[in-house]
Amino acid sequence: MTTPRVLRLLSGELSLLRLPPDAALPSWVTSAPDPLISVTRTRNELSIICPSATVPETILCEAGWKAFTLEGKMELTAVGVLASIVNPLAEAGISILGFSTFDTDYVLVREARLEAAKAALSRHFTLIE
Repeated sequence: MTTPRVLRLLSGELSLLRLPPDAALPSWVTSAPDPLISVTRTRNELSIICPSATVPETILCEAGWKAFTLEGKMELTAVGVLASIVNPLAEAGISILGFSTFDTDYVLVREARLEAAKAALSRHFTLIE
């Protein structure tokens, strides 16, 4: 299988937040609109990525993230897919937050670096906004 060569920039701003590991999943997370919600629980934290507009002002978060995702479903046996996105960004000095789901990969960049990220990625991918 070949690596998908199309990246989509998701609409909206995302936030990353950390809650205590035993915290219940907040209702404002489960009712959040698109473009993306990711919840990861470890023994040390409950980590959430969600639309910034849904995060209450009382919650400490890192706002200002934009997400790219690969178009199309990937096979779980695909090798180097995330690296193909991350490497051009690293070469451009752009830090990322990356994660994978069953179907695809996501790479988040700070909104302040979005134009530089688009320039770096457009040399390797077709970008859809």
